[in-house]
Amino acid sequence: MADIQLIDVSMRDGNQSLWGAVGLNTAQILQIAPVVDRVGFRALDFASSTAMGMAVKTFREDPWERIRLAHAAMPNTRLQLIGTGLRFYSWEMQSPDFMQLVYDRLVANGISRFVVLEPMLDIETILESARMMRKAGGEEIIAALTYTISAVHDDAFYAGLAARIATCQDIDRAYIKDPSGLMTPERARTLIPAIRSQLGGKPLELHSHCTIGLSAMSYMAAAELGVDALQVACGPLGNGSSLPNAQRVVANLRELGHTVDIDDRALALVANYFSRLAKAENLPVGVPQEYDASFLKHQVAGGVMATTRRQLVELNLEHRFDEVMAESSRVRAEFGYPIMVTPFPQMVCSQALYNVIGRERYENVSDQVIRYVLGSFGRPTAPVDPDVKDRILSRPRAKEIMAEPPAPTLSELRKRFPSGISDEEFLLRATMPAEEVNAMVAAGPAKRHYNPDIRPILKLLRGLQDCPVPVPSDIIIEKPDFRLELLSTNDHVPA
Repeated sequence: MADIQLIDVSMRDGNQSLWGAVGLNTAQILQIAPVVDRVGFRALDFASSTAMGMAVKTFREDPWERIRLAHAAMPNTRLQLIGTGLRFYSWEMQSPDFMQLVYDRLVANGISRFVVLEPMLDIETILESARMMRKAGGEEIIAALTYTISAVHDDAFYAGLAARIATCQDIDRAYIKDPSGLMTPERARTLIPAIRSQLGGKPLELHSHCTIGLSAMSYMAAAELGVDALQVACGPLGNGSSLPNAQRVVANLRELGHTVDIDDRALALVANYFSRLAKAENLPVGVPQEYDASFLKHQVAGGVMATTRRQLVELNLEHRFDEVMAESSRVRAEFGYPIMVTPFPQMVCSQALYNVIGRERYENVSDQVIRYVLGSFGRPTAPVDPDVKDRILSRPRAKEIMAEPPAPTLSELRKRFPSGISDEEFLLRATMPAEEVNAMVAAGPAKRHYNPDIRPILKLLRGLQDCPVPVPSDIIIEKPDFRLELLSTNDHVPA
């Protein structure tokens, strides 16, 4: 039996999976941060460039300030950023000197653990990114082995990646990232030993979503097979399309004889806080998912599937949904089996939709698909079908995209912005719309306090303030252990 560590994903991946990546602001994080710091998590999956952009866009909050405040509130727990190779916020490739500045500033502000998630599993990009993260001062760097099912992603493929990772001094650990929740316990029993045999003793973690109800059992198998850490989510941010519930995983591991060194009381307080927050903000609660065998074929997650279905309804073609899903499997194979994580599911399903409703397949293609075939997103695991590739690259738009200049260098980008701004603000302005960053700057420092239990009262008071009709002069709200009196000052001021 083993000592299993936990990495919590509630504040980033759990939020992204269940609350649309916009469910937590800085105050909501800081309110529970000191308790999270006492749980004993090895690390927190805390940020990504997308999540940082959402802080600006949705809350007008400075994401760099959020990282600094969270690090100060949780000094004993590593804060993790997951990065996608040489990209920051957008899916356009950035120059190496630009990305080095990104990693430098992330470390300076409080990020100490980095995950390299290269969506195409291009090992050279993974190694280059790891070198940059280490140069910036990253203390723990993890290579993501993104799991999928296809004709080419077999155990030997992943073992080969693990062998390359084992030779890289800038990578400390690896983790199997199963974003679609496809891994069965049976596959875990062949894949995990194959990877561990090539890692050269480097620790291995497992991250598997609950999309079709497989991950809870796969986690138990992984623990028996020598995985060092499991990634979990707390309270209402577990299950559903998120990761397994932390408290249930701990109970199951201990039942099997494993050791999990965490503070159970602190973990319960964290789960309770997120439950109260979900209720106060009317946010969904993750629930266990049923097994869906069809998902193993198309691998299209719920959000993209819902978007595709809505598009067909708008076109009065909802009866062709199954046809589009079948076409998605065919398109994915022709594209060289991209792993179905953003932006590839959107790309594959959009092309499948065009192919189904058009006069002929690949009559219409998006700029993203052209860039994918050109290699802008990296090198596909398997070659793109030659006929499909020729069809896509023979159109005039492909030639226009090929003629576009390369990404500007750091010095070229700096010339576009005022010299007096900080590096942190420069990185936001270089990748985000100016009006969004301007609004963030104008908003000033983020709020730092939040109490989910008084949210209904604050909502009521705002409603009374904005009410277009007269309201009673005296209002009394009473429930067990709570009483609030709103009394008119005119009626109760002494003579």
